[in-house]
Amino acid sequence: MNEDVRLTAWVRGRVQGVGFRWFTRANALAIGGLSGFASNLGDGRVQVVAEGPRRSCELLLDWLRTGDTPGNVDGVTEIWDTPRCIYDSFAIR
Repeated sequence: MNEDVRLTAWVRGRVQGVGFRWFTRANALAIGGLSGFASNLGDGRVQVVAEGPRRSCELLLDWLRTGDTPGNVDGVTEIWDTPRCIYDSFAIR
């Protein structure tokens, strides 16, 4: 079961100003098959939207939660949806 999905994750903690979005993009590209973006939010969180095979999105979500990220992740909240197929690559916003 590796259908295409859309993952939206909100990452809480010290995740802005530490290269978190850059490393998220690099990891998404290393996993492969993902498109979407990582964006700073006004409340200090980072929003990550990834579309692609479910397994690839799960790998990205696992990485976001491991603590092997820049800064300090206090928690991750995610929702799953059907992909919108509007992204050509994985970007930093």
